[in-house]
Amino acid sequence: MSVEETLPKPKVLADNELMMPIFYSYRRCPYAMRARMALKYAGIEFEHREIELRNKPQSMLLASPKGTVPVLCIDGFVLDQSLDIMKWALSISDPDHWGEVNENISQHWIDKNDGPFKILLDQYKYPNRYPELNQAAVLNATIELMLKPLELVLESSEYLMGNKLTWVDVAIFPFIRQFSMVSPQQFEQLPFPLTKKWLNQQTQSELFNSIMHKYPVWID
Repeated sequence: MSVEETLPKPKVLADNELMMPIFYSYRRCPYAMRARMALKYAGIEFEHREIELRNKPQSMLLASPKGTVPVLCIDGFVLDQSLDIMKWALSISDPDHWGEVNENISQHWIDKNDGPFKILLDQYKYPNRYPELNQAAVLNATIELMLKPLELVLESSEYLMGNKLTWVDVAIFPFIRQFSMVSPQQFEQLPFPLTKKWLNQQTQSELFNSIMHKYPVWID
């Protein structure tokens, strides 16, 4: 992705002080979660601005009129797509080689997760918005699309891209976490022990818990 080439490194000021990026986030948003994890993993310090969805700060809307998080402002540049933020962070620092993955396979997972799975997830999570849909059918479609393929891959490797954690696991698990939290009892009854183990590893990790602190709402 060309974002790494077009954006600057964090700007150094006098006395080696870094110009701190500004990051607009919402704690429970899976897109913001994966961006925060990548920034934390890369050791990039930033000013965290927690937003309120019903009262978004004007400074964020000026930076990114689409009005969704995450938004990262870096020395006059704006990144408002979570995957771009992740890839930019890894271009700064990637100590455990998260970025060393097969591009075709990783893109396949991301396309599936951010495309049809996210649509099904919203239909499953917000049934009142989709009264015309059969919820059992939505659940079955979700299982066939995402849960079964995940379980199959995890039968042969510890993570989605092999036997080490990569940015692909980090990019996808917040959405599986969201799915599992819609109906925890129903999720526990699903026959996918390896997927549950993989999910639990991520949600119990020091990295994930370090980015889930609660922040006061930012007011311009």
